[in-house]
Amino acid sequence: MTNDSAPQPLPGASEAPETVSRALVPQLLHAAVTAVGGVERPGQVQMAEAVADAVEHGEHLLVQAGTGTGKSLAYLVPALAHGDRVVVATATLALQRQLVERDLPRTVEALHPVLRRRPLYAMLKGRSNYLCLHRANEGTPSDEGEGLFDPVEALGGPTGKLGQDVLRLREWADETETGDRDDLSPGVSDKAWAQLSVTSKECLGATKCAYGQECFAEKARERAKLADVVVTNHAMLAIDAIEGAPVLPEHAMLIIDEAHELVNRVTGAATAELTVGAVNRAVKRAAKLANEKAVDQLQAAAENYHGLMETAQPGRVEELPEYLAYAVAGIRDACRQVITSLGEVRDKALTDEDAVRKQAMASAESLHETAERLLGESDYDVVWIERSDRYGLGTASLRVAPLSVSGLLRENLYKERSVVLTSATLKLGGDFNGVAASVGLPAEGRLPDSRGPGEPELEIGEDTPPYWRGIDVGSPFSYPKQGILYVARHLPPPGREPDRPEMLDELADLIGAAGGRTLGLFSSMRAAQTAAEALRGRLGNRILLQGEDTLGELIREFASDPETCLFGTLSLWQGVDVPGSACQLVVMDRIPFPRPDDPLMSARQKAVEEAGGNGFMAVAATHAALLMAQGAGRLVRAADDRGVVAVLDPRLATARYGGFFRSSMPDFWYTTDRNQVRRSLAAIDASASPVRPVAKRNG
Repeated sequence: MTNDSAPQPLPGASEAPETVSRALVPQLLHAAVTAVGGVERPGQVQMAEAVADAVEHGEHLLVQAGTGTGKSLAYLVPALAHGDRVVVATATLALQRQLVERDLPRTVEALHPVLRRRPLYAMLKGRSNYLCLHRANEGTPSDEGEGLFDPVEALGGPTGKLGQDVLRLREWADETETGDRDDLSPGVSDKAWAQLSVTSKECLGATKCAYGQECFAEKARERAKLADVVVTNHAMLAIDAIEGAPVLPEHAMLIIDEAHELVNRVTGAATAELTVGAVNRAVKRAAKLANEKAVDQLQAAAENYHGLMETAQPGRVEELPEYLAYAVAGIRDACRQVITSLGEVRDKALTDEDAVRKQAMASAESLHETAERLLGESDYDVVWIERSDRYGLGTASLRVAPLSVSGLLRENLYKERSVVLTSATLKLGGDFNGVAASVGLPAEGRLPDSRGPGEPELEIGEDTPPYWRGIDVGSPFSYPKQGILYVARHLPPPGREPDRPEMLDELADLIGAAGGRTLGLFSSMRAAQTAAEALRGRLGNRILLQGEDTLGELIREFASDPETCLFGTLSLWQGVDVPGSACQLVVMDRIPFPRPDDPLMSARQKAVEEAGGNGFMAVAATHAALLMAQGAGRLVRAADDRGVVAVLDPRLATARYGGFFRSSMPDFWYTTDRNQVRRSLAAIDASASPVRPVAKRNG
């Protein structure tokens, strides 16, 4: 794409519009930062140059870029300048939207004078994120009766909440250009969305479906095939790596933002579950089209499995007991018969029956795959029994997850393209090696942090490790001047019970000194609830509790009132962005080690120990350090933010591993002096400026 009236390329640009000299990256970055109304930062320039070097020399790069660095522009600019297609994978919807709606449009326009083209960009998600026009127009296969049903009538008519949501979705289907669930506002429940969406296995296929030419998911894939930048999520990246069949278009560069989340997201995508509910749904779906013998066999297997799971005790299963293996094998064999039967009734012409058959086939195939995996008892998998409800009542299920995903990532991420992984928290204990190993980059492949003058190109062969560099570009914030890390050394170490009277007294005093303005990060929901109930009766401050409203609404209320506190658990440790005086105290009730009875974490820890390593540090401490680094990062979100991170767990000061955790967190001024901290909080409270609106992240 060229235009005679467009500004001339900068000196040094290649004549070919596809690529520009790496030396021009700082100049390009300056143009892009100016276009988004930002201010260039030294760390941002350093990161952009390192990304350009990595892609030019076919290497991989880990970049720790602190809050406020502007890292998305620092990777977008060299990626666009390089010219080949790039995939950007993020963990959160917020960052995906920021990239597609703000950063990419402005960056593309800013770089056009040099690139002499406007690169195309698109967002790509899994099929179930898009509304299915076949279901919207023809109805949804029912688990209760024959054929297709009208979801409005089946869900209580147009006056019921689910029925109203389905009606609104049908109307939206005629208005939306994308069919993307995240473009629907206000949203609908998962149950309502499930009525008008399909998984990839349930989809009829574009060539068979009457709505294939208009399909929102197919259009998204076509846009991605034409795009120079494809923005997707970690889950799609995981599916692309796990299933072997590519779901992402070919690309020469992969950028993984929010990379601290990658291992968890890939583990989640590779985890399977055999639930009683899923088996019963498969029976109902199979009953519509499969032969009676196959359905009866699956029904009997379902009843047997249900009876066993009612009394099954939660915990890891290193070897399936014979009775349980027999039950799982029964489900596997019955599903095989159902799949064979459904294949025999396939009709070449498209009918409503096809949608019912596809749904039944998807259920049976999914159960068959999970049962096979459970019975395989691979050394690379962890199997456990889990009860999903809080009190351990009801029916349990079998779950299976990979012991490690590092090998999977090493084999599937790094061979065909350069990969850049970036986050505000990649160095744990002051070093990249722990996180690098978890994402498939071994220590033997590490190169010096920066490329030296005249450094020779690497010989890359089939048996060479992925070569990578790690750089920390810092943060534009002055952490020692803007924040205090306070450890309540005088408190007794936490036990298993959430009720800690001394800790609650300390928390009440800190909140009082801060005048509210407190984000409470708790290691469990029970601990957060206990603290909220205890302090609501003691303090005049309003205390919001996660789960009592939507997370977005709670954060908005917290940001709007400086005397308000917000308590919660895991989702508050990461992603809360409240700059200004509304958040001047971040409290962690304890070091967030995984539960000792967590089957997957304990299995991973045991595996490290059997290999001669330190399982506690490699697994439990690393998990907790990552959360603490993310949690501490909630405090300073802007250049004039001031405050305290208070850890109400003395082990951070007294245990041998305390230094590992402290060096993983921002470099705040450190103290255990409770009186000093109270004076500091009171002074910050007295000088607090009016609350500013919640700011979007820069780049």
